[in-house]
Amino acid sequence: MVVIGRVLLAAPRSFCAGVDRAIEIVEILLEQHGPPVYVRHQIVHNDHVVKRLEGLGAVFVDHEDDIPAGAICVLSAHGVAPSVRANCESRGLRVVDAVCPLVSKVHAEARRYADSGHLVALVGHADHVEVIGTRGERPESTVVIESPDDAAKLDSGGKPVAVITQTTLSLDDVAETVDALGERFGDLKRPAADDICYATQNRQDAVKQLARNGATLILVIGSDTSSNAKRLVEVAEREGATALLIDGESGLDPELLEGHETVGVTAGASTPEELVALVLRGLASFGYDELGEIEVARENVSFRLPREVTSTAL
Repeated sequence: MVVIGRVLLAAPRSFCAGVDRAIEIVEILLEQHGPPVYVRHQIVHNDHVVKRLEGLGAVFVDHEDDIPAGAICVLSAHGVAPSVRANCESRGLRVVDAVCPLVSKVHAEARRYADSGHLVALVGHADHVEVIGTRGERPESTVVIESPDDAAKLDSGGKPVAVITQTTLSLDDVAETVDALGERFGDLKRPAADDICYATQNRQDAVKQLARNGATLILVIGSDTSSNAKRLVEVAEREGATALLIDGESGLDPELLEGHETVGVTAGASTPEELVALVLRGLASFGYDELGEIEVARENVSFRLPREVTSTAL
């Protein structure tokens, strides 16, 4: 039996400006200096991106101590604590900052609130590399809050409370936890609307529209290590759709598509667009060859490259 189905493609999807910038930094450094170029942590959370850059000569390490003295050390898009930068400098590493400017903004908020006497409530996942880096700005004044239950139990020690967030969380999750903090402490500094990055917001809004336009199955293309891709799955499920995280066309299974006339497709902010094209081709081979696009926003954001890359004087 030939399946006749349609695909709704989310827009925006795939790379955001911060991811584009981070990958471009590694590529330019490899062109300018040749391999190896060392990167502390995965530059972005996508296995395909990491493997491609490894093929060009990038070397990914878990800790800056694993990098030879004097070598180039690229800091990943997720950000690091000041202690990491200090250790890099003490070891004579040539540091290039590929941290997303939106993550850097949250780091600045953490410093400002802590230095003005606040207890900083950092809403996020304690084991996520972005949260580890942000907390490291002022660890003695920062508490990670993972849930409304954590918020209800927080002891501020009499300090005023200021809230900041992991950039890749679901807006709905943040709101519930921040409201719980508000109920416990009353007056508190709430996170700025743009603490959740524009790309996260746009991709979540697009997923909601996929479900509301009839997609009963939503495929989110991304690696299991990608926080923002996992959040897209959660958003789709909250909208009543069945949602699956797949790493590419290899994750397609005809049995998964049974009973779904309309399939939605999106991709996390660290997922290459070429993986989307491969998934669409795979869906078409199963009979899902009617394609429509649901666009909720147009992104024209770009971030400047660091001077270490543009000057070639590293």
